[in-house]
Order: sequence, then structure tokens, then C-alpha cells
Amino acid sequence: MAKRSATPSFMDMFTKFGHDLKLPHVDVEAILDHHRKNLEALEKSAKATAAGTASVMNRQREMLEETLREATEMARNYRTPGTPKELITRQAEFARKAFESTLSNAEEVAGMVKKSGAESIDILRARIKEAMAEVRDGYEKNK
Repeated sequence: MAKRSATPSFMDMFTKFGHDLKLPHVDVEAILDHHRKNLEALEKSAKATAAGTASVMNRQREMLEETLREATEMARNYRTPGTPKELITRQAEFARKAFESTLSNAEEVAGMVKKSGAESIDILRARIKEAMAEVRDGYEKNK
């Protein structure tokens, strides 16, 4: 037979406290529901952030793999005989491509991070608006 936890949960303690106070016009269930929604919004926001972080990390891994392939190709090109001018031209071309690729990759990653952060903030912003409406509605009911 499973034993029940000796300590009550936070929600149970808060519910008991609210009922024990016996204050007029205090809807403990509404307060609990309000906080439950806040926690759910925080959880959704954290999941959006985690998903965004995973996407960024996956894309950065892909970028690294692509960079390593290009570096390997460049190393192979140096084995190909050529004049010093041809070798310098190949080095300059590789440096140009590497610079352009780095800028492009940084821009792409920054966009991904911005989008992920915006999604997370939008979730919290929506909950704040909803919470303010709940407070306003509760105030209007008690007038």
C-alpha cells in the first residue's frame, strides 16, 4: 500500500489557508486558477525557449560540418600543383568565402535566436494581458 506524502503540496496548503481565513469575497479557487495559468504560461515559454535553443544548436552543428567540409576541400586544393600566384588566388578565394559564410551564418543564427526569444516573450506577454483582464474583471465584480 502506497503511503501518502506527510507534507501537503503548496496548492493544498494555500487552499486550506484561504478557506481557514474565511474572508468575505475571496475566491480561493480563482486565485489558484490564476496562478496555475501563470505557471502554465511559464512552462510554455520555457519549452519555446528550449526548442529554439535546440534549433540553434542543430543549425550551428550543420554550419560547423559545412565549414569542415570546405576546409577539407581547400586542403585538397593545395595539393594540386600550381604557380605561387594560383595558390595565393585560391587562398584569397577561400578567405573571401569563409568571411561571407561566417557573416551569413551569424546573421542566420541571430535571426533564429531573435525569433525564439520573441516567441517566448509573446507567450508571457499574452499571459500578462490575460492576468490583467482577470484582475480587472474581479475588481468589477466586487464593486
